[in-house]
Amino acid sequence: MSAPLRIGNASGFYGDRFDAFREMLTGGPLDVLTGDYLAELTMLILGRDRMKDPGRGYARTFLGQLEEGLGLAHERGVRIVANAGGLNPAGLADAVRELADRVGVPVRVAHVEGDNLLPEAAERGWPPGVLTANAYLGGAGIAACLRAGADVVVTGRVTDAALVTGPCAAHFGWKPDDHDALAGAVVAGHLLECGPQVTGGNYAFFGEHDVRRPGFPLAEIHADGSAVVTKHPGTGGAVTVGTVTAQLLYETAGARYAGPDVTARLDTVRLTQDGPDRVRVEGTRGEAPPPTLKTGLTRMGGWRNEVVFVLTGLDIEAKAQLVRDQMDDALGSNRPAEVHWTLARTDHPDAGTEEEASALLRLVVRDPDADAVGRALSGAAIELALAGYPGFHVTAPPGKGAPYGVFEAVHTDAASVTHTAVLPDGERVPVPHPATTLELADVEEPPLPEPLPDGPARRAPLGLVAGARSGDKGGSANVGAWARDEQGWRWLAHTLTVDRFRELLPETASLEVTRHVLPNLRALNFTVDGILGEGVASQARFDPQAKALGEWLRSRRLDIPEVLL
Repeated sequence: MSAPLRIGNASGFYGDRFDAFREMLTGGPLDVLTGDYLAELTMLILGRDRMKDPGRGYARTFLGQLEEGLGLAHERGVRIVANAGGLNPAGLADAVRELADRVGVPVRVAHVEGDNLLPEAAERGWPPGVLTANAYLGGAGIAACLRAGADVVVTGRVTDAALVTGPCAAHFGWKPDDHDALAGAVVAGHLLECGPQVTGGNYAFFGEHDVRRPGFPLAEIHADGSAVVTKHPGTGGAVTVGTVTAQLLYETAGARYAGPDVTARLDTVRLTQDGPDRVRVEGTRGEAPPPTLKTGLTRMGGWRNEVVFVLTGLDIEAKAQLVRDQMDDALGSNRPAEVHWTLARTDHPDAGTEEEASALLRLVVRDPDADAVGRALSGAAIELALAGYPGFHVTAPPGKGAPYGVFEAVHTDAASVTHTAVLPDGERVPVPHPATTLELADVEEPPLPEPLPDGPARRAPLGLVAGARSGDKGGSANVGAWARDEQGWRWLAHTLTVDRFRELLPETASLEVTRHVLPNLRALNFTVDGILGEGVASQARFDPQAKALGEWLRSRRLDIPEVLL
């Protein structure tokens, strides 16, 4: 097993680039092609689909991709592993078999189940109204299916990294206590899971590369868990230490990155450029996984509506106050349970276009009653059309409102979850959870580098010397920031404290912010609890997944040593 296992990715979310599947199969050699279709919001969407039709609940675009790619995969000996099964992996497995028969491709199909805990919601003490309840399983079930000869494996809610740990464990014969190797595969899986985000997509220094159409990534994974992240020749984007660092920080937190297979120590990961569009990832250490599984619960939270008032020209603040006063009077006793106003000063003085002279005043309301956010809000807003501030107009008339969802993460005893591999011949094989577990504990902050000596400084945006990437985890967000060289790290590590972070991002001032130090990556990772309310589906913030929180941080100005500029 000296040759590496080449694992590619063709989907980072439900709705990603459709033709990536074919591109990955035809662009160069692969052993396994994976697809990640599930996110916290996706589970809610699939839950609502299943309410309309119990036979649904899986990512249907996966079948369309298979229709044109299954023959190619079979010809090239590429096995396919995807979590597109969502809430109905058995149903998707049947649909794949029907598709294979129709297109005349003889493949063996297996699936993984056991993550669905909704039937047990009441006995587990979860609140009524839960729409979906799914434990995050590891890669052992996928490995069992592949060892049994499956060509296509579909799963429900497994961790994103399980799509890589499973094939690696099957190929290299790893055991559950091969923690270092498994941890390396977890890191590789995390790097692949968001597709072109590791090849230049959403990259802070995007101007340095041609990222108009970044290619999808692959990893050459070795028996010890080390890997080289790369992409097929001739595809767009770039694979550099910077793009890999950015993805490694995405939606992570501290040094310990826990999962059902292993806890990976992100503070041990070493990245080196291994040639053009090749980054070597090695040194990852692993620990036994925690005894619990993360479990995602979704439910409907109520009804939501919004209206955006356009304020143009002079007296923006006074116009905004007038709207608020008039809406408060008009709503009266019909006032929704939650009312949030946000004024975005997008206006410019003496502007050359009307749009550039305008600010946006956004009103978002939530309530358990649909009428409270529908007719009541619409009537109150529209009745101001001829009786409001000068220049009154809105970006769109308010509608009837729409339901919104809530995501909550709880932890479930792993031993109480029946992880099951359903093999190609239909045999159902229980998959044991790792016998050795380890409770998570905080890692002591490592020593910081020597600070830069004092010298002249200039007021400038942080983003001139640091990259950042941010994302969501339930109602919390993370912001990873990294320096591009050792001098920058010596300054960043001492300058970007929690207090400075709160100062630069005032929206976080009242929230719990935790800083994690990752010296090997020359990076700091901040978690901000509660900034996203009840999660992306609740749309509590104008950037509901905190995708641009890092770019806001990079735009903020502070005194930066001239030697770095």
